[in-house]
Amino acid sequence: MLDWITAAAAGILWMFLRSAYEQRVFTVDEYEFKSKKIKTDRTLVFLSDLHDKCFGEGQKRLIAAIDRIRPDGVLIGGDMMVVRKGADIDAALFFVKQLARRYPVYCGNGNHESRMDWNRKRYGDAYDRYKSGLESAGVRCLSDSSAELGEDIRVSGLNISRYFYKKFFPVIMGAEYIESCLGSSDCERFQILLAHYPKFFHDYAQWGADLTLSGHYHGGIIRLPFLGGLITPQYEFFRKDCGGLKEENGRFMIVSRGLGNHSVNIRLNNIPQVVVVRLKAE
Repeated sequence: MLDWITAAAAGILWMFLRSAYEQRVFTVDEYEFKSKKIKTDRTLVFLSDLHDKCFGEGQKRLIAAIDRIRPDGVLIGGDMMVVRKGADIDAALFFVKQLARRYPVYCGNGNHESRMDWNRKRYGDAYDRYKSGLESAGVRCLSDSSAELGEDIRVSGLNISRYFYKKFFPVIMGAEYIESCLGSSDCERFQILLAHYPKFFHDYAQWGADLTLSGHYHGGIIRLPFLGGLITPQYEFFRKDCGGLKEENGRFMIVSRGLGNHSVNIRLNNIPQVVVVRLKAE
């Protein structure tokens, strides 16, 4: 009996230490896409779900890693801060402003940014201050809007309604909803869609996104071999699409494992992630 207790205690200690380690580091994972729509090769960095996590003083380790990549632009998929009892936007603003001094930055909303907008009675003008602070630094804030990255790439940001984040009840989005928010996709340019919630990939692809960039799932918190992520913020278990690349009829989605956590500060087999997207002319 004592041997079992000792083994269990050792296992719990190992998981605690491993989780603490994984939350201090991050990986840089690259994906490459070729398309006839792309005229000029580009490198983009995609960041999601930072949730105020700090990688060195002033985010120096994270910024140094991005500088080594030397991207042509940085795309942000939302949830840069934690909005729960309050809305502290200062750390997120400071970090994104630093990036904007170096690179073109395109910023979409996650459910935490949108929560400040949805509940102004609780959070006051925090969302307006966050957005105006980004725009004053030259960031393109894409809340149900689009921007061109050169002549051959269009980046659109879908501001997903709170209705679609419901827990326990299945909801249907449909490509029509996306079109009502963003208009038609761009058939001539390579269409990138920032859509924080990856659950509706089929609809994003149907709308016309050549590449969707998502997050939200935090990699499933604990990743298990063959089973995928243990749990999502919507309390869905063992989803295999909690991180990585998905494809449907020649259209793709990258689901970032994110950089930070909130509420459940655990990561196992789930190192935080900086995503590099290499776009190549075919």
